[in-house]
Amino acid sequence: MSDATEANGTTGEAEVAEPGRDTAKTTEGTESTQGTVGRHVRVVLVDDHRMFRTGVQAEIGQTARTGVEVVGEAPDVDQAVAVITRTRPEVVLLDVHLPGGGGVEVLRRSAALMADPEQPVRFLALSVSDAAEDVIGVIRGGARGYVTKNITGSDLIDSIFRVQEGDAVFSPRLAGFVLDAFASTDAPPVDEDLDRLTQREREVLRLIARGYAYKEIGKQLFISVKTVESHVSAVLRKLQLSNRHELTRWATARRLV
Repeated sequence: MSDATEANGTTGEAEVAEPGRDTAKTTEGTESTQGTVGRHVRVVLVDDHRMFRTGVQAEIGQTARTGVEVVGEAPDVDQAVAVITRTRPEVVLLDVHLPGGGGVEVLRRSAALMADPEQPVRFLALSVSDAAEDVIGVIRGGARGYVTKNITGSDLIDSIFRVQEGDAVFSPRLAGFVLDAFASTDAPPVDEDLDRLTQREREVLRLIARGYAYKEIGKQLFISVKTVESHVSAVLRKLQLSNRHELTRWATARRLV
């Protein structure tokens, strides 16, 4: 998907689901989601990729089967805050990198809703990024958990219900980041080289350093191979590196892989 296509996914008003929108019924042979019988949770999806939101909606939003009712969607910070305030969901699935300030800004502007003793809105980060700074940032902002986008549909549904009940939920390898961060009072060191990169360039950098091919990176980040190439060129230029091998060594030395 090109940058222009990505931009198209961020236009338009936030969507609020109408009552009765989900008409799916459980049929013979349909996989049931264990543990959701008799439970119900209202959810808002916040992600700047329309195709991803559509996929999550299809996976978890069959309320009769999963117990999850998707009551609204939003592609950026302003629309996210508007739809969350209007619908007052129990759980928000929140991407970390959003136009308008990112997931941390949504959390900051939703602080009063999270603190409501009668009807708290709880946040579960759902992101392609597994970077320590992203995980720690949204948890410090008030999110109740953080899972990556390779999570299965059934595990995501389980995570949503656990967050609704007040539990903290993390993908296995991410829990260590949080424990380490809150066990130390030292602020993380500033890396001026890394700060030159945009969030998207950091994502591409990490995947390149892990040995992903351009096509695989494009699939992970929902962008075209040409866009991946452009981001890699920008990263190499900003870091004054010559090729992906030097980039991998640079990222490994900073423990970004």
